[in-house]
Amino acid sequence: MKFSEGMAVIEAVLFACGEPIDAAKLSEACEIEKDTVLKIIDRLNDRYTENGSAFRINRLGDSYQMMTQPQFAPYIKTALETRRQVPLSQAAMEVLAVVAYNQPVTKSFVEQVRGVDSSGVVNSLVERDLLEEYGRLDLPGRPIAYKTTENFLRCFGLTDIKGLPAIPDSTDQIDLEEFDEMNFSGSD
Repeated sequence: MKFSEGMAVIEAVLFACGEPIDAAKLSEACEIEKDTVLKIIDRLNDRYTENGSAFRINRLGDSYQMMTQPQFAPYIKTALETRRQVPLSQAAMEVLAVVAYNQPVTKSFVEQVRGVDSSGVVNSLVERDLLEEYGRLDLPGRPIAYKTTENFLRCFGLTDIKGLPAIPDSTDQIDLEEFDEMNFSGSD
């Protein structure tokens, strides 16, 4: 298969999937070696940039997903008449931070860190596909452990969890105004 044909195949599969697809699975489905798949994805992204395209291919861990550029979101939302998501509460942001930096964790760990019952918030974040069950711990009662999802990465514009900002020490704390000014690209 020619490189240009491979580009068309990869582009078609990513477009049709709509969800992230693992690079190895993409390679197998398209009958193209993984190294070539990665080169094709880079070339497609270069072409999208050169042409001012509305599309891009994002890497999420070892998976890839075709997405639209963020600046087109208002038009897409209007066209699809999607209902506006309720913004995350302060409690939800706290729970996400605790889980993201310490995962996998149990609800009781989150509650110990926050000092308040967090069951409802954790359940809400699971429903919103920002957290997911990771499994059960080998402790009394076999509590469920939670971790962040690929949707969490997508919403916060991260490639992987290592992209989280470092936790500042107490001398490097920012105030609420500085936090509000931070730009989280790709967040809802």
